[in-house]
This record gives sequence, C-alpha cells and structure tokens, in this order.
Amino acid sequence: MISSRDNPKLKTVRKLGSRRQRDKLGLFAAEGEDLVAAALENGWGLEFALVDAARPPTLELRAEPVASHLLAEVSTLGHAPRLIGVFRSAWPERGLPRLGLELWRVGDPGNVGTLARACDAFGAYLALSPGCADPAGPKALRASAGSIFRVPLADFSPEGAVALVAHGAPPLSELDAQLSRFVLGSEREGLPEEVVTACAASATIPLSGGAESLNVAMVGTIALYDWRRRHESG
Repeated sequence: MISSRDNPKLKTVRKLGSRRQRDKLGLFAAEGEDLVAAALENGWGLEFALVDAARPPTLELRAEPVASHLLAEVSTLGHAPRLIGVFRSAWPERGLPRLGLELWRVGDPGNVGTLARACDAFGAYLALSPGCADPAGPKALRASAGSIFRVPLADFSPEGAVALVAHGAPPLSELDAQLSRFVLGSEREGLPEEVVTACAASATIPLSGGAESLNVAMVGTIALYDWRRRHESG
C-alpha cells in the first residue's frame, strides 16, 4: 500500500492538475469510478490506477491501494474519490459525423465539458481552436460526465460552417438544414470578424425575455437539438 506522500505515482497525479504538465507528460487523470469506467470502455490506455485502501471501488481493474488521506490530498474533488486512473493522452482518431460544434477560444472548462456531453447526446463531433480549455482537464472531464471519451475530436475549421452570433443574423430556425456545423465563440469575446467571414452563414437564437444572451453551452445544445429535430422530421 502507498503510504508516503513522496510516492512517484502520487507526485504524477499532483502534476496532472496543470495543463502544462499534462501536455508535457502526455497523461491526464480521471477521478471517480464513472469517469475511469467510461475511459476504459472507450479504449483509452490506462497508465496506472490508485484506489482508496479503506474504500475499494466496485470497478474491477488492476490498481494500487493508497492510504485514504493521501488519495484525498491529490484529488481535485471536494470529496475524495475511491479511484483515480491516469491515462495516456492519445486521443483516438474517429470518423467525423456530419453534425458538429466548432469552438473558438472557449476557455471555460465547464463549458467545454458540457458541450462535449451535448455532442455525445446528439451524435456530433467537437472541434477546438487554440485557446480552448483542455478537454482532459479535471473540470472539463467532470462536466462531460464521461462523454469526452466517446465524442470525436477535431481541429477547428470554420469554413462551410454556421457562425452562431448573439444579434444581427437570421433566426436559427430559418437556416438551411444542410448546414450542420456550428461555430461558437467565448461568451466574453464572441466570434471575431475573420471567423464569421470564413463561415458559410450566420444565425442567432431569438430571445423573448430580458436576458442579453445565452450561455455558450446552452447555445450549442440548442443548435444541435434544432438541427437534429429538423433533419429527422424533414
């Protein structure tokens, strides 16, 4: 059983709280049985796993027991997990479906994770520009509820897509149903003119209440649902 804070595996998990270290080591940490199980089920390579020696998980896998207080110390969760899995950051290549979201500098990891979950729900891919939050970061992984391990990832490419903007564009409901890729920007900055210009069309979600705009994760989810509804009923 691991009983020292200086254990190399515990040191690795601590480092993986940093995106720079995740990129450098080519690893990320998934905390909790559900996330670890989702990663394993979808073919991600497990480097090693650590389990709470006093509260072993129900998931069957080869793992090293750790003193409870030490596992809690390296966790990013408010409550200590029973299992932490460290995986290799080798994102599998998957064929891209027709439907997808292209994210431009969406820096909030919760929004990136939530949009990955929406893509999983509606059979879409997710594309990330430079400046987006790391989809393998702890907050993004939790927000995705494991969906990030199933969703095809791609590089950002707005050409031929639809720019979703807050104002000054036709309603989303009037969009040509053949256009199936949607570009979203960060809530603070939105989409720059050069990105909008690169897109094939622009659209907005009309609001009837007092809110100035919607959260970017809500916009992406609505766009995917609306396209799927119109495409399948057409």
